[in-house]
Amino acid sequence: MAVRRVIVEAPCGPGGRRVCVDYKILGTAYSLHDLAVFLRYAGLVGWDELDVAESDVIEWHGGGPEVWPRQVCPDGWACPGGPASLV
Repeated sequence: MAVRRVIVEAPCGPGGRRVCVDYKILGTAYSLHDLAVFLRYAGLVGWDELDVAESDVIEWHGGGPEVWPRQVCPDGWACPGGPASLV
């Protein structure tokens, strides 16, 4: 089985991290759960959050699996509709 190149880019904008597999952008993940779902869709069946956090296959840019910044409004509350509102 060929090894796939998985890149999780540095957090940007509202705190999400762009996910690429074999140079194809899959989308923006806001958590390890999101990332695991993207990787299952890319054919890495059976991966969960723990597999993702411990994998040597994933290249983490701008912080490892523990870095998932939340979007916060200037008043300190989570912005409505932003990723932090799901937490």
